Amino acid sequence: MTPKTLEVKQNFCAALENVSNMEQLEQLRVEYIGKKGYVTDLLKDMKSLSNEEKKTFGQEVNILKNEVNDKLAEKREELRKKEIELENSRMPEFDISIPADLKRGSYHPITLVQRQCEEVFKSMGFVVEDYSEIVTDYECFEALNIPKTHPARDMQDTYYLGNGQLLKSHTSAAQNAIYKKYKDALINEGKAIKAIFPGRCFRNEATDACHENTFFQMEGIMVDKNISISNLIFFMKTMLSEVFKKDIKVRLRPGFFPFVEPGFELDISCLICGGEGCPSCKHSGWLELCPCGMIHPEVLKAGGIDPDEYTGFAFGLGLTRLAMMKFGIKDIRDLNGGSLKTLSQFTDDK
Repeated sequence: MTPKTLEVKQNFCAALENVSNMEQLEQLRVEYIGKKGYVTDLLKDMKSLSNEEKKTFGQEVNILKNEVNDKLAEKREELRKKEIELENSRMPEFDISIPADLKRGSYHPITLVQRQCEEVFKSMGFVVEDYSEIVTDYECFEALNIPKTHPARDMQDTYYLGNGQLLKSHTSAAQNAIYKKYKDALINEGKAIKAIFPGRCFRNEATDACHENTFFQMEGIMVDKNISISNLIFFMKTMLSEVFKKDIKVRLRPGFFPFVEPGFELDISCLICGGEGCPSCKHSGWLELCPCGMIHPEVLKAGGIDPDEYTGFAFGLGLTRLAMMKFGIKDIRDLNGGSLKTLSQFTDDK
């Protein structure tokens, strides 16, 4: 090893001994093997060497560079372990043998309602599917008969990511994937598509007693031959009667949604005010609970299903509003407020 190379190595080892944190280690790395580091500068001396000397000296510098990298890696691991030990030393001691307090904590009201709805629909032959909260524009809009220029997008302004994806504005965004997943069984085996897929949705809108920018829905679809609106009404009334343990007054009124035709709004009589009118139902006595309708032929086509042979219904059940009705929660914002004191009064022992 040449005297200059040896000097660089010795200086590096001495400096490494004084490194006490990751920031200093990174500075040392740049100082020695960065583009303008000491090890890199050694290669400048090769200009005055013969070809044979260049080969020997080049190998020597490469060996030094590898040694520096190895020592930096060792030091990095050493510092990392010290950081973990320091963090652990700051943690309070606890006795893992102490019995757990199983009475602490409770399920969120929306979780309780969601699980109850899932059990009801599973008993009627529906499967429960899960789907991502981050979806593509095609899944959330175009596959649902909502092209880029459609005014319906104004009602579902959501939050967009830098890569062009977005936070889904409705659970309907999963429809296309569900159709494609089960279409072979429908076509080849005659098995009806019956699925529900609950999830969290996002919309950029003003909040009030009955509107939030983050809420939960449960999408439901059924596709088979000769499916009609009467099938939709039967399943929805059955679900509501099971959830509330009593017959619920409902009404079906026309509603426009690009992915269903015809489309409806299924409302229930407000259980908070008994239909007399309050802020939760905008003083109308009715609460919009479930946009629904017969699946649009274009949506079935996008999912690979022939609309001339099969029909189906779809609904978007508002789990957040359903929880409000079940537990008598007057302001939807209480559900996302994070107040355990507020939420605990609406939960039960399930």
